[in-house]
Amino acid sequence: MTTKFNSYRQIKSTLTLLLLFVCFLGHSQLKGGHILGSSGLQSGTQAPANNLSLYVPGYFYEAGSLRNSDGDKSIANPDINMFITGVGANYVSDFKILGANYGATILLAFASNTIQGSYVDSKSPFAFTDMLVQPIQLGWHNKRADFVFSYQLYLPTGKYELGASDNSGLGMFMNELSAGTTLFFNDKKTFHFSALAAYEMNGKKKDTNVKTGDILSIEGGLGKTFYMMNTEKTAPKGILNAGLIYYLQYKVSHDEIPAGTLVLEPSKDRVGAIGAEVNYFHIGCKTTAGLRWVSEIGAVNRFQGNTFFLTLAHVFSFAKE
Repeated sequence: MTTKFNSYRQIKSTLTLLLLFVCFLGHSQLKGGHILGSSGLQSGTQAPANNLSLYVPGYFYEAGSLRNSDGDKSIANPDINMFITGVGANYVSDFKILGANYGATILLAFASNTIQGSYVDSKSPFAFTDMLVQPIQLGWHNKRADFVFSYQLYLPTGKYELGASDNSGLGMFMNELSAGTTLFFNDKKTFHFSALAAYEMNGKKKDTNVKTGDILSIEGGLGKTFYMMNTEKTAPKGILNAGLIYYLQYKVSHDEIPAGTLVLEPSKDRVGAIGAEVNYFHIGCKTTAGLRWVSEIGAVNRFQGNTFFLTLAHVFSFAKE
């Protein structure tokens, strides 16, 4: 009985790899864990020290088309809409490392229709997905520029089985290093440009030798900060940020798909996007709300669509009055 079961698993794995081979002949790609659109305006700026932020993200991605290696449509309407939400926390302390404030972040997330790569059969139910842990977050604040550096990892806590269409996770450990800056063009820091680069290094997928290539993501924006004054015009009651945002993503190294004695290395993918962001922080309630919309352009070997990212957060301040 055990021999038959093992034979069944071997046949299933072989057929799955054959399916992946057929997909990759169509210029398909494996997806990484970095969520594009999660950063925008002032992406190179860390939150103020002695603050704890509890936040609820809402990510929605609508795939309008699947693009081939020439950037042309291979599937005009793939009918895939991916959704992610959850509960996260970010804490920034006044503890200094190399002159920077130390912080950390965690996100427990749930997802539906998790996109595994550039194939259309991604119809997973709403379920617990991979967890984000950022144990190292460093932030520097200067007169005309802020800087950030962080290390984060994505834990494979979501369901994953090679070839399954209902996976809620990607089935692999993902390590990521990121660094960025926000440049301010005036003394009041109300006009700014930011860029945050993240390099993702992916491990092998669960119970396989399938490996997603390394991925470089760059996100940021050009914006303006407005201070909304109270009725007496004596103090601000809120802070409004608005502007244009962008992201770029490139597959740096090839995916590796073992097929018998061969290791398939399909062509790399890339995508760009441009959009807008508006966010508002109410000082009295210590609550913030933000919305980003980004439309993708120039996609190669991957989906091209629209990204929407909504964030609601409440800030607890531990700073001494």
